[in-house]
Amino acid sequence: MLSPDTAKADLAPSGANFLKHDGPAGLVVFLVAMPLCLGVALASGAPLFAGVLSGIVGGCVVSVLSSSQVSVSGPAAGLAVLVATGIQTLGSYPAFLTAVVVCGVFQIALGLLRAGAFGDYVPTSVIKGMLAGIGLVIILKQLPHALGHDLDFMGDLSFLGADGESSLQELRDALSGFAPGPVVVSALSLAVLIGWGRLAKTGPRLFALVPGALVAVALGIGLNQAFLAFAPGLAIRSTAHLVSLPVPTSLGDVWGQLTFPDFSVLSNPSLWSVALTLAIVASVEGVLCVEAADRIDPYRRISSPNRELWAQGAGNVVSGLIGGLPLTSVVLRSSASVGAGSRTWVASFTHGVLLLVSALLFPALLNHTPLACLAAILIVVGYQLTTPKLYRSVYRLGFSQFIPFVVTVAAIVFTDLLEGVLLGLACGLFFVIRSNHHSAISVVARGRDHLVRFNKDVTFVNKGELRQKLRAIEAPADVLFDGTKALYIDRDIMETVDDFRKMADFQGTSVELRHFEGKTPGPREVERVDHG
Repeated sequence: MLSPDTAKADLAPSGANFLKHDGPAGLVVFLVAMPLCLGVALASGAPLFAGVLSGIVGGCVVSVLSSSQVSVSGPAAGLAVLVATGIQTLGSYPAFLTAVVVCGVFQIALGLLRAGAFGDYVPTSVIKGMLAGIGLVIILKQLPHALGHDLDFMGDLSFLGADGESSLQELRDALSGFAPGPVVVSALSLAVLIGWGRLAKTGPRLFALVPGALVAVALGIGLNQAFLAFAPGLAIRSTAHLVSLPVPTSLGDVWGQLTFPDFSVLSNPSLWSVALTLAIVASVEGVLCVEAADRIDPYRRISSPNRELWAQGAGNVVSGLIGGLPLTSVVLRSSASVGAGSRTWVASFTHGVLLLVSALLFPALLNHTPLACLAAILIVVGYQLTTPKLYRSVYRLGFSQFIPFVVTVAAIVFTDLLEGVLLGLACGLFFVIRSNHHSAISVVARGRDHLVRFNKDVTFVNKGELRQKLRAIEAPADVLFDGTKALYIDRDIMETVDDFRKMADFQGTSVELRHFEGKTPGPREVERVDHG
């Protein structure tokens, strides 16, 4: 176990920490993020360079402003449909960039208004289910890439692909028509990742200093170059199976790929609708992903969701101004960062700097990276998110935790991230209501005397239970309502009590309220009614 001084040093950005943890982790995230940025841009119908720009902004801007130490931001597959629809609605990509800037302004306002607090009300079982579901989706979506069946882009996490085929159908097609070269690369990369991880714990110190993911990427590039020279039948030549970064011929060419917003569309009502929709979806997804990132942070640091909102908002303003896609926190990249050993936000910042440098200086070199070795890295990341141990631990907590967890996992696998979380929240809410329904009110009877005790705060969800218990009291009776343990009594509950008091006039029943003062909304008369 780390001493307090060692732990504190390990959590502080420093030269030693950068060389040992954050620098190598940032390099791994950069290698994973590059094809994801390009894939999301392709799926969005935006220029490919726009995806790289938003990744640069996510790393170089959001990581500095965010309070999260392990979250990585960039273009998200969950926003691709909104981006494509927004471009079509507004008629041009420059007009859409204006919506991205306005979206960022909305997010900054939400952060200042402390709207990020909604993330605190998401049940832990749903957050765990979100992580496990994403892990399963990553494995399902990356297996075809590992087999050389690259029909969907690397960052696609939806159950139905653009061609209408589901993840399971694509996996079936990949198994029946795999390519030998990518299979060899991905299999050896997986073997290196698993073996390297074990040696990092028990072997020489070198294995702990160098991330296994970095070794897997180097192995993948080296293997494919060897195939090209000595085994042409195994060589991976198609750009569909390799990282495909636009190659500029000069700095002027890079500048020519930038697109700037068209602010003349600010008077268009559709722009404000598109911007607001983007802000809501990106904010919800961002806050939930930061909550999930805190869960996988080995140091269990807690981030501020409000600060995350305005950090993401600032990032979207900058991204929109220079021609990038809307961005948000992304669990896949955050998981890859933690898995590669990141300790602080410097890892995310490093990945942004590397995206910038690669786009300017050596994109051709990166284009030799097989997607199969990146798929192997992501499969390991996915497994770490959805281990059998996690399912067993949640099951032992009881069905009130396990069922929302499983519903969230299944919904994310068979729909998408946002819909899956919403379904999980609905299921979790049902169990919260059920729990309150069974434990909020108790009735004790001794002969004619009845004690109706509110064991905690009571709201409209307890109204049916209260009515059922009051119907069971046989008149005439002496009934005492005790609100000592309740800090708040909802108006619906009070009206039910009032109805019972009025009915007491005709049944020879006495009713007394104890400790109800100041616990109900609005003035209430508290009195003793005695008709005995």
